[in-house]
Amino acid sequence: MRVLNYLELSSVLRGGMVTATNQQRAALAHTDVDVVTSPWKGEHPLAAAEYELRGRGGFRDYDVAHCNLVGPGSLTVARHAKRNDIPLVLHSHVTGEDFAESFRGSNYIAGPLKKYLKWFYSQADLVLCPSEYTKGVLDSYPVDAPVRPISNGVDSESLQGYEGFREETREAYDLDGTVVFAVGEVFERKGLSTFCELAEETEYDYAWFGTYEEGPQASAIVKKWTENPPENVTFTGWMDDKRMAFGAGDIYLFPAKVENQGIAVLEAMACGKAVVLRDIPVFREFYTDGEDCLMCSTHEEFREAVDRLASDPALRERLGENAKETAAEHSLARVGEKLLAAYEDVSSGRLD
Repeated sequence: MRVLNYLELSSVLRGGMVTATNQQRAALAHTDVDVVTSPWKGEHPLAAAEYELRGRGGFRDYDVAHCNLVGPGSLTVARHAKRNDIPLVLHSHVTGEDFAESFRGSNYIAGPLKKYLKWFYSQADLVLCPSEYTKGVLDSYPVDAPVRPISNGVDSESLQGYEGFREETREAYDLDGTVVFAVGEVFERKGLSTFCELAEETEYDYAWFGTYEEGPQASAIVKKWTENPPENVTFTGWMDDKRMAFGAGDIYLFPAKVENQGIAVLEAMACGKAVVLRDIPVFREFYTDGEDCLMCSTHEEFREAVDRLASDPALRERLGENAKETAAEHSLARVGEKLLAAYEDVSSGRLD
């Protein structure tokens, strides 16, 4: 089976969507699926247009089309698939709910975006998403297509050797003692204010490893905290190697308000880190409070959780060891099996 696994704008995008797409491709390497990553002959839309003008067709050949974004390139692929009876899989990495509280003006765009996503995802023969929580969101729109959750998984191999980055990273960012950290793009939706307010009330070093907007597209809250952070908070910006973050940090704090799964949470768990999460449905779906993480609902609970972990190495170790077992349940080999099953089902019409 030959499958298009497509992420438009992949050369300029960063963040979880890119990681998720790369992990799909790594997962499919465990199967017999032949993956192509560009739909275009000549590897570019302009080259494809030239092929089309010469009457040679601008699209490459594949048995299933799987798109990971919702822009014009993906829409073009979707229309081509529908015209040519190619099974179409659309992956929901974006919802109106998780787009809010990200960029400047995103709250105003979230409503119209939901209407577009309802229409766009309804073009699919099958919609994939990372969690039962996200499936519930899409069902509420409602999306007029079968929706199937498949974990994004975690690429444990990409994290190997993270321990060796500890001293180098701590020295580079002047981090000492117990380090509370987060990984990923800096958004209020991901709990930025909670992260910084906890730092103001405690004496630990806090580090957020990930990009943040500085231009006009940055939200007012992101500008507030990144331009004038608490003395014990470091915003690192882009990291060339994510192992630096997981090597340097001790307590992974992720008070996200909305999330479709959270790949960095699984990465922290795969590294055996003690994890503190907001008590929201998507995390309840995958994790167990007191077993592989601590979940909190209030600011006071977050502070108590961080203090407990900072003062109790044995608790950190126990949660971290259990977290490793949880992360192992999301191996890329398992993800590959589920993606293959989805492609086979959509090709044969065996859908939920």
